[in-house]
Amino acid sequence: MRKALIILVFLTLAPGCAAPESASDEAAMQEDVTGRWNVTVQTEDGSYPSWFEITQTDSGYEGRFVGRFGSARPIQQLSVQAAQVSFSLPVQYESHAQDLSFEGSLQNGQLSGTTNAEDGSTLQWSAVRAPELPRPDNVQWGEPVPLFNGKDLTGWKARHPEAQNNWKAVDGVLVNQERGTDLITRDSFGDFRLQLEFQYPEGSNSGIYLRGQYEVQVQDDFGKEPDSHYLGGVYGYLTPARNAAKRAGEWQSYDITLLGRTITIVLNGDTVIDNQEIPGITGGALRAIEDGTGPIMLQGDHGPVSFRNIVLTPAQ
Repeated sequence: MRKALIILVFLTLAPGCAAPESASDEAAMQEDVTGRWNVTVQTEDGSYPSWFEITQTDSGYEGRFVGRFGSARPIQQLSVQAAQVSFSLPVQYESHAQDLSFEGSLQNGQLSGTTNAEDGSTLQWSAVRAPELPRPDNVQWGEPVPLFNGKDLTGWKARHPEAQNNWKAVDGVLVNQERGTDLITRDSFGDFRLQLEFQYPEGSNSGIYLRGQYEVQVQDDFGKEPDSHYLGGVYGYLTPARNAAKRAGEWQSYDITLLGRTITIVLNGDTVIDNQEIPGITGGALRAIEDGTGPIMLQGDHGPVSFRNIVLTPAQ
């Protein structure tokens, strides 16, 4: 559904090392880049988000990242020289003439560096550590909030106002008639339960972005083996336990609960993802920074899709 980009790794204390006792030890702790990071890449027209995770193994380091588009990919060809890091990576969906290439360094707990743009120019990037976003205890639910009134697009806005907006209210249904811009709620939400129905023609493709950052797939996948990129999955991260998809043209339902990073997805009455953690943002996210709030976004740039009975119940 979306595409890719971004960055890296450096120092961690050796296993079994004692707690830091000096300024140099504290500096070494700050240079530990294992974990999850949210990345912002600057361009002439603004910025776009990405994400990466670094883990330490017996043989060194390994990682995966998500870029501007696409899904999580393994980091490759990684080089670490003191506090300097670099790597290159084959493109996934990007239109680069060359492999993606990154260089950066770690200072005061923040990663920053350069990467290559599609036109060959140099872009600046920076990365901050992703927050934990723990699952709250003893959740209390508020009043359900209809997000679509069935009459017009009140409460929604186009992601790209300059692009073609094909979203319309037709007989109580929110319809994207053909490929165009995404649609975003004007309000933002924290923890919630989202219930809706959707329908698509054969071969079509869409998605629902929770907090504008985590995509739950909407796609014609009837009869396929379960996959994180298919209907019921959190794109590129979480694979549904089974394929509960109906045939194209039939109305289907999602019942999605998001608490912190923990998600439960019920597809057509079948719990296909049960209290699993979403590692990070997915390709096509609205922003890099995860603060536990954000809008609902419906993907409209891939194909025709319809939604109805869109109701969000916020946690209190």
